[in-house]
Amino acid sequence: MVLRRVSCMILAVVLVVSGAGPAQAGERQLLYYNHAWGTLDRASADAVEHSRYLREFADFEVRTTTGADGKVWTGRYLRGRETYLEIFGPGDVPGKDGEPGSAALGLSTERDGDIEKLGVRLRAAGQKPIEFLQTRDFGDGKPVPWFDSLFVVEKYEKFGAWAMEYRDEYMNDPRSKVGPARFPGDVTRERYLPDAYENRVMRDITFVRLAVTRADLAATVPLLRAGGFSLWTEPGAVVATRGGTTMRFDEVRPGRTGLKRVEFELNRAAAPHVEKLGTSTLVVGPGKRAVWTF
Repeated sequence: MVLRRVSCMILAVVLVVSGAGPAQAGERQLLYYNHAWGTLDRASADAVEHSRYLREFADFEVRTTTGADGKVWTGRYLRGRETYLEIFGPGDVPGKDGEPGSAALGLSTERDGDIEKLGVRLRAAGQKPIEFLQTRDFGDGKPVPWFDSLFVVEKYEKFGAWAMEYRDEYMNDPRSKVGPARFPGDVTRERYLPDAYENRVMRDITFVRLAVTRADLAATVPLLRAGGFSLWTEPGAVVATRGGTTMRFDEVRPGRTGLKRVEFELNRAAAPHVEKLGTSTLVVGPGKRAVWTF
């Protein structure tokens, strides 16, 4: 998905992260890793788009989408059971998001109404969440409400994170090809994503590593904390766990940002395979694990 980006600004925020633990003891988790995206150089993006192996490895799709305000982007999608990855090349997404080194993270709810609870937590923590409705045009010129989203900041440098909750209008539209609800208020990632992963190698994303600026990291931590992730720090890094996918954010200087590493759980043990994709490398197996470095 595409975040709204205005101009860059430096956030005058001091990053303070306590030891492991969710937002507050006893509060249930509201957000889960949904997907990450990264903008690569053109040669790497083209290699991803035309790789025959990736179509065997994952439920793979190249899709051009029209969202809110007529924004158009073209992504390369690797989808699993609950999680997915989106790859852009230069100019495939509007503005600075389309520059190599840009990246983003979508965190989603599993139950209808939890995004309102998230807003309450953010405001209680002194944040002023920004609401945004993303839509999708299926080609008839009539945008369908897709998901509600919350941003902690409107302006970011090279990386932004947001919370999202799928809308009933989209989930119930037959063109979305979404499965039936398993319980009242079911807006889960598993319901949203197709079951084609069952016939591929990739099952889900278990780890993602992103290099971000200090300002962008400072703007991300309040969302992670309010969402209920367990956080801890290492020198120059923040690690978020809880919910199946570990996320690591390394603080770097401008010019060194971007998607750096993704690890996958596989449906079955795979024979060792190395796939060079431009400047990136996907190493599959041995066993039920794959690692993609950028």
